Amino acid sequence: MPSQLSLVPPPARRRPAPPALVVVAHGSRDPRALSTVRALLDRVRALRPDVPVHLGHIELNAPLLPDTLAALGDSEAVLVPLLLSRGYHVKQDIPEMAAASRARTHLAAPLGPHPLLVDALQARLTEAGWGGTPHRTSAVVLAAAGSRDPDAKTDTGRTAHLLATRLGVPVIPAYASAATPTVETAVRALLARGRRHTALASYFTAPGRFATECARKAPWIAAAPLGTHPSMADLVLHRYEEALAKATIGELASA
Repeated sequence: MPSQLSLVPPPARRRPAPPALVVVAHGSRDPRALSTVRALLDRVRALRPDVPVHLGHIELNAPLLPDTLAALGDSEAVLVPLLLSRGYHVKQDIPEMAAASRARTHLAAPLGPHPLLVDALQARLTEAGWGGTPHRTSAVVLAAAGSRDPDAKTDTGRTAHLLATRLGVPVIPAYASAATPTVETAVRALLARGRRHTALASYFTAPGRFATECARKAPWIAAAPLGTHPSMADLVLHRYEEALAKATIGELASA
């Protein structure tokens, strides 16, 4: 006759906790930027309550990324840049901060380009009043921060192409600094082509100086920054999972 102990099932094996998700924001002196980023992180947490979500800034706001990583000790974390293209911050600043920490980090790709960003851009344009003018007279200026890195300009150009395909009108990328054309130059070029209804799409993750300056130069309607649009939270998690999958493939290849 089996003993009483043999009838007791073995304890269930506890699944390891998923790595932390560290959203890396640039930082801004505009207080609306920090509140927007925090609200976006709340959306991410609501979608994945099992994932520890943290915030780290490159500059200007606390917590700074090195402090966030220090608090994680030697645990595993995925760093998702809240940036829309490749550039110095993605290629230099974030990897250097990660390398100086004890945490076992994986660096995700920047958010853009990606169709989910186009979803958010289209929604923000619609909220601003896009959609009631003839296609032959309509166009969009995609206003971005700008970078001296040619990869950043390539990425923004790809987003402009995706948005143009979605809307069926010309979309010209323009920049607040460090790259050309400027918003004013792009607007003049479109007006010269008979595009009287030129909207400004705000290719910024949150309100700030550049977003505000670009919006003031809009000849017609100006959309709000991407902010807390649901597609932004989906994209943050997509980049997180993408980085984890890449890390797993790398570990299997080196085993």
